[in-house]
Amino acid sequence: MAETAKDLASSLKLSSKPGASILTDAPVPGPEDVVATMPALPPGLNNGLTLEETLADMKTHPLFMTELAGDLDSEDNPDLLAALQALAYEGTPLENAANFKEQGNESFKAKRWADAKEFYAKGIVLLAAEERRRAGPPADPKRPPQPPPPAPETPEDPAETKAQRVLLEALYVNRAACHLSLRNYRSCTLDCAAALRLNPTNIKALYRSARALLLLDKIPSADDACALGLSLDPTNASLQAVAADIIARATALGAKRNAEQARLAKIRSREALLQTALRARGIRTRATGKPPEMEDARVQLVPDPDDPHSALAFPTILLYPAHLESDFIKAFNEAECLEQHFGYVFPLPWDREGAYVGSKVECYMETSSGGLVKVGRKVPLLKVLAGGKVEVVDNLVKIFVVPKAKAEAWVKEFKEKRAIERGEVPKP
Repeated sequence: MAETAKDLASSLKLSSKPGASILTDAPVPGPEDVVATMPALPPGLNNGLTLEETLADMKTHPLFMTELAGDLDSEDNPDLLAALQALAYEGTPLENAANFKEQGNESFKAKRWADAKEFYAKGIVLLAAEERRRAGPPADPKRPPQPPPPAPETPEDPAETKAQRVLLEALYVNRAACHLSLRNYRSCTLDCAAALRLNPTNIKALYRSARALLLLDKIPSADDACALGLSLDPTNASLQAVAADIIARATALGAKRNAEQARLAKIRSREALLQTALRARGIRTRATGKPPEMEDARVQLVPDPDDPHSALAFPTILLYPAHLESDFIKAFNEAECLEQHFGYVFPLPWDREGAYVGSKVECYMETSSGGLVKVGRKVPLLKVLAGGKVEVVDNLVKIFVVPKAKAEAWVKEFKEKRAIERGEVPKP
């Protein structure tokens, strides 16, 4: 096989010209051309595949490939890799993989982690292909049962097989170290798992897996890997260090989790206390699912949200519908009245006519039925909210402020709009 591959390598030239074959500049017959000139297979040799399946299967063979599919640094093209290895390398898979390992070690010592990872990957590809070759093709439920492959002319050398697996294990562990340095923690765990499938007692794989899992905050899994490693080597300093780090991180995460639970418990407690205070005062509330943006403004107990004897404060918007303007009051205390807030809100900068003065305006709130209720300037907010006619929608109190001269016309217009929205015909 090796001699045949070397002869093939000497007679063919690789080309990088667009549209050329991967092996020569001359066009290579495709599978369709080959099948078209091929006599029908005898019934005894028919493999049970359709013509399309036969063509697809032929395209996976290196000599019939019209393009280079996949990544040579991956393990996805074992047949192509085996053919190109024979063209590119002089030695056996074991020798070539060992050479890649040495180059990777040199790069690793120079802290060129990415370069080292690529060298180790090339060695892994070669030896993983050998492992798959020995295991045979995977079972395909869509294909009929295939006869076992013929025994190789030269029997497998057990010593060679063992050496390949030992080297493959080392390559996985070394690439895991590169991933760890490059902070590719998940890839590190995958390489460690591959090494542990070959040797469940590999201490380096257990240590690097524990370290990567710790950095991913997968504490139980990290602890399992570390515990298994310490059961095999109780005095291993690296495993002891990562065990201490696991304990410290688990303690920190536990404290953080407890603090978060305490914070959420306090939020729930305050919310329950707030709802109790609202019910006790007979204040109706409603949520629409589309609350306005008010930053941190909200209905709350002040000055102490944990004291049931505190007063309620409400975010409040003063609407001036006659001029399409508004003002926002972040905390309107239930014991306060509108006149107290008018003292600093008025005069309004845009009110050139001087229409907005405490004694010259009328104030209204919308009722839960869609009507209006008049709000006295000197009436405490609690008295208005506790009457049962109005409701606080989305944690926001809305008060309409209208000049007296325009109040009657605005109230009429408001009621007509609400009647139309409810589908009612307004009375003439």
